[in-house]
Amino acid sequence: MSTVESLKDAGRVTWKWIKRLILLTILVFISYFLFLIFANYSEGTRTGFVTKISKRGYVFKTFEGELNYGFFSGTANTGKPADNVWYFSVTNSRVAYDVEKASESGRKVTLFYHQKYKALFFRGDTEYLVYQVENADVAPDTPK
Repeated sequence: MSTVESLKDAGRVTWKWIKRLILLTILVFISYFLFLIFANYSEGTRTGFVTKISKRGYVFKTFEGELNYGFFSGTANTGKPADNVWYFSVTNSRVAYDVEKASESGRKVTLFYHQKYKALFFRGDTEYLVYQVENADVAPDTPK
């Protein structure tokens, strides 16, 4: 085997490994992206009054909202009221409509959400994605 042939053979082997490395990198990136889209970090509910719901974005329009917990508490260090506003995103237009109606009527609602690992630009500004809205039960008045 001549030197030229062995150099050509080495080049083919090197190029084969470079192709494999590129393919592996692409597969890892796709897997990570799919994980960010479909995996939930947590899920839960928040109850309060919807104070804002708006459709925002330049290219990808998403619904962004704010929920006020409805109670106040002071922080130990400053004595100022703590921020009792929870920011969320809505991807479903039907759910956004229900949230908007709750905001207009001023009624107390419970929002069911999935918390994602990371906020993605096409899905909303926050990692909290609301998927269901229910009217919160109002406690009856105490007897006098």
